[in-house]
Amino acid sequence: MTTAEHIIAGDAPTTRLRPAAGTPKPAQQPAGPFEVAAEAQKPTVRDALVTGLLVIYPAFAAVAAIIAGLFLAGASGV
Repeated sequence: MTTAEHIIAGDAPTTRLRPAAGTPKPAQQPAGPFEVAAEAQKPTVRDALVTGLLVIYPAFAAVAAIIAGLFLAGASGV
């Protein structure tokens, strides 16, 4: 049995690590739903519209929120 005194003295029995039995094999299917397909398709008009909405709508919403905040801040001083 290995005790703290053996470890401190340096005469504790050593155990050697064994190499792994083999390397893991890659998965046969994609990792998840966001994995890029092997055959990439050309972008369509639908892709451009969705991307435009995802980029432009938050920008317009932020500007509208700032304008509404400024309007409400100015109206509260009356």
